[in-house]
Amino acid sequence: MKIGYPCINEALDCRSSRTFRLASYSEERLIETVEQNLSCLRRILEYNVQHGLLFFRLTSDLVPFASHEINQYNWQEHFKMTFRRLGSYIKNNNMRISMHPDQFVVLNSPNEKTVRNSIAELVYQGSILDLMELDTTAKLQIHGGGAYGDKPSAMQRFAEVYHNHLPAAVKARLCVENDDRTYTLQDCLQLHELTGMPVIFDNLHHECVNNGEPMREAVEMAAATWQSEKDGILMMDYSSQAPNERRGKHVQSIEEQLFHDFLAETEGLDMDIMLEIKDKQASALKARDMARSLGRLEV
Repeated sequence: MKIGYPCINEALDCRSSRTFRLASYSEERLIETVEQNLSCLRRILEYNVQHGLLFFRLTSDLVPFASHEINQYNWQEHFKMTFRRLGSYIKNNNMRISMHPDQFVVLNSPNEKTVRNSIAELVYQGSILDLMELDTTAKLQIHGGGAYGDKPSAMQRFAEVYHNHLPAAVKARLCVENDDRTYTLQDCLQLHELTGMPVIFDNLHHECVNNGEPMREAVEMAAATWQSEKDGILMMDYSSQAPNERRGKHVQSIEEQLFHDFLAETEGLDMDIMLEIKDKQASALKARDMARSLGRLEV
């Protein structure tokens, strides 16, 4: 098992998601910003290795406006060696990497422009992982999208876009995650049947909306969609409900007893856990210690 957190390390004085306004776009500003973002990313990765946090989600904003038509600069070539060095560091330290495009990536939208923009964003994010020369166990995770009043048709539309419009390099990395409102684990399993995509499991979303599956059984069902040779082991997102907040809102800091109970309930199941908890690395360090004490941690 690997434990990780997404995008931002609050113990460091930098962020790898610096950006700027579209109106002030220039190639000079783009290059400067990407240099800063990749430099910070290196620092975050080094922190994670030093602290035994070997699962990390890269920010979608490493390269500002990368999928926007305004950006015609060949940043891939400019930063090729930097990405390759980052990838070597990741591989040499046995880390696992994922990316999670924002909610505007909707493959089953009836709006053709939304679908085109979604594909462009997935191509950009997949290219980051390709430039790092990471294998296909490094994943892109998205949600099922909307139901649009007819979920079966929406799911067929997703499958049609997947098969007919996504490049092979994106399909090799794409996963679908159950959400907290529309697409249950069972819906995602249907999308898996239609496309072959692995299912990323989110425990809090499952608690919000499900088809009655107990937690361990749900984890097992999601894990069965992963082919270890090309996909690696199950990736899952873990959080718990923030008290007195809307359903599905992530807690500020890890509830240690709840996480302990989850680890106990899933004893013997192999997975890498991304903590979607507000205080980022602080909770990840606690989770690392707990998983280690239960003999679940890889290191």
